[in-house]
Parts: sequence; structure tokens; C-alpha cells
Amino acid sequence: MPLIPEEPQIHEKAQGPRATPASGRTAPTPRPVPGPRPAAPPRPGRPGPVRPAPPAQRASRDTAAATPGPAGPATPAATSAAPQIQLIPATPDGALDAAEEAVDLLLDSGRTPGDVLVITAGDAHPWAAHELSFGDAAYWAQHDAGDDVFYADAAVADRAGSRAVVVVALNGGPEAAAVTALTVAHSRAGALLIVCGDPQRINSVLGAGV
Repeated sequence: MPLIPEEPQIHEKAQGPRATPASGRTAPTPRPVPGPRPAAPPRPGRPGPVRPAPPAQRASRDTAAATPGPAGPATPAATSAAPQIQLIPATPDGALDAAEEAVDLLLDSGRTPGDVLVITAGDAHPWAAHELSFGDAAYWAQHDAGDDVFYADAAVADRAGSRAVVVVALNGGPEAAAVTALTVAHSRAGALLIVCGDPQRINSVLGAGV
């Protein structure tokens, strides 16, 4: 099922109030690496000095973008319908930046951070690498909380639960990792699957029945 490359726009109508863009921003541009949810409480089981801040926290609009309602772990999609698939052409070196832009647009359009899962096929996202340095349990506890964007690489993505939107960055890695990332992403996306990478590579994997 070959796909026609689309412009990097998020077409899905998201619910909830539109987030306020960061001050002075006139157009989506590559942003610093987002961090975990703002003012996160200390991780259970990690007493002692306050842990250092992760790389470049996402702007506070993450909280502003949240829609009313109780927060909780991500749950499987309510229906079995296949997710809408959008393709954002990008080189392996630019795939992660393209994925960050997609996440920013989702949050700007009103998606809550907990709606979004990002999967990388190559190197782990810097946020994921930083959080994993504090231990596997602390890392997955943030996933289970379900109140912020969660980043996982292809090797561990199958442990992630379903979320409304899954963004895949084909930022290098072997072909097997790309297949794994796309396969897992397709099964976890409830409404929308966004894939950032080489169109020919993506079509070859998706056309194989992912």
C-alpha cells in the first residue's frame, strides 16, 4: 500500500484547547530535546539529593495543552479501526527533528502530552537515554503515569502501551530495527501513526503488510 509523501502537517482534529505557542515563535522549527513532565515528583525508591534536570525540558505549554479530565495510563484504542497513517519525508539525520516538529504540532493543536508515544529506530532519543540512566524502573514508571510524551527505541518499544498517536523516527539503525519500530508503532497507534523517514524505505516496510 504505497503512500504519497505529505507535507509535515498534522491533519487530525485534536480535542481540547489549543496550546499557546512559545513566545516569539512564528513557525515550527527544530526544538531542543523535551524533558519529562514539568515539576515531576521524586522517583520512588531514589532517596538522596535532587536528581539533575534532564536535557532541555519541553516548554510549560505541555501542561496548558492538557484537556479537562482525569489523567491516567495510556489505554488501548476504543475501536479496532486501523490508524490514519501520515508520512513525513526525512533523511536519517533529520528524522528525529521531523518527529519533534510533529510532536510540537500535535501539542499546538490540542493533543495532551500523554496521548503521544515516540519510537526511534536508530539511536535512542536523548530524553530516553537520560531517564534510563536512573534505572529501568524509573523510566517505565513515567510511561505508566501516562501524563507526558514518552520516548522509546525499537528494542524496548514492544513494552509500551497503546496511545492515541504514535510518531516513528527512522533515524538510522538496521533494517530490522525499522521493521520492528513500524510494526510496533502500527499496533500501538489508536488514531494516528506518523512516520518520519525515507519514503521508499517506509513504503517497502508498510507494503510488506505492517
